[in-house]
Amino acid sequence: MEVRGATRLLFVAGTMGLAPSGKPGTGLEEQLNLIWSNIRAILASAGMTVDNIVRLTSYLRDPAYAEANAAARTAALGGRPVPTTAIVATTLASDWLVEIEVIAAG
Repeated sequence: MEVRGATRLLFVAGTMGLAPSGKPGTGLEEQLNLIWSNIRAILASAGMTVDNIVRLTSYLRDPAYAEANAAARTAALGGRPVPTTAIVATTLASDWLVEIEVIAAG
């Protein structure tokens, strides 16, 4: 992805499926929903939206989560293609099923 004319970069690392209480969602779908809600809130605090995301890395506790993660990403980005990497990271805390980091440009 080529980015032209951007004057700001936002690096968001370690976004997990945590509720405002700090507790992880109870399953994969809930955690993915929370992750994308948290990412949208972080982007909004910087005056950005998911349309500003130019790079995304997902860390999956289990390779079986890849399909659900891809579907959630596609839905969150409205089908907009973004350079993406998924890494299986069994070292994630057992309650954390997915962790996502993004780079946004504005």
